[in-house]
Amino acid sequence: MRILGLAVLFFAASLLVSPAPEAAPASRLVDAHWTAEGSDRAPDHEGWDSFVMRHVKPGADGVNRIDYGAVPVAVHQALKDHITRQEQVTVTALPRDAQFAYWVNLYNAVTVDLVLDAWPVDSIRKVKGGLFNLGPWDEKVVTVEGRALSLNDIEHGILRPIWKDARIHYAVNCASVGCPNLARRAWTAARVEEMLAEAARAYVNHPRGAAVRDGRLVVSSIYDWYMEDFGGTDAGVIAHLKAHADADLAAALDGITEIADDHYDWSVNGVRE
Repeated sequence: MRILGLAVLFFAASLLVSPAPEAAPASRLVDAHWTAEGSDRAPDHEGWDSFVMRHVKPGADGVNRIDYGAVPVAVHQALKDHITRQEQVTVTALPRDAQFAYWVNLYNAVTVDLVLDAWPVDSIRKVKGGLFNLGPWDEKVVTVEGRALSLNDIEHGILRPIWKDARIHYAVNCASVGCPNLARRAWTAARVEEMLAEAARAYVNHPRGAAVRDGRLVVSSIYDWYMEDFGGTDAGVIAHLKAHADADLAAALDGITEIADDHYDWSVNGVRE
């Protein structure tokens, strides 16, 4: 019995320190309801735009960070109020680009709100996570058009299956250093393509996205977890990297045919002391 108990504790501990999820969520439409679209005017993203402009700061290491501990209570409440207003939006009445911007902004705003609720915390994997449920991604955190949704529902059940664009992974932010940067402006329908291109270029050309060291290609674990979105093979990922690479990285990738390793930093994207 003692041995069994120790085995259970060891297994639980291994889950807590594991650098990656056991299996990344598949891209699967959560509800056909969300495929509808209309022509209504896009909602106001001013609340989120104001927050990120004031509180998301570029770090010397190229990672955008938030000084979570310095966010005033009133500002945090204003963010919650903004999220509540966004829950009242009839998303399916919006044009497709406006829907994309809506979902990305909502995902990112809710993620920041969850971290602020739990602050201080050193990783989002410790937010609302039980012993065998690391992180808040499966929690129903918003209700839109009468449907309760989790962060995973938004990313993997709406964004990925409807838009089928690998660059979605550069738009949503999981409040971690290893994640693509949280944008310093709210996403808007008019700038979706521009912002996707900027976000892809920024991440691919940062060492946490891709780097060639001693002839070996080391990439973000995002390209492993969601390889199906990047062509399904090492060759597909490398082709994607080349499509967004600056001159130096493109030259380093020349002749590279496989991924040697992947990595990811789950440390919270907070301002370093």
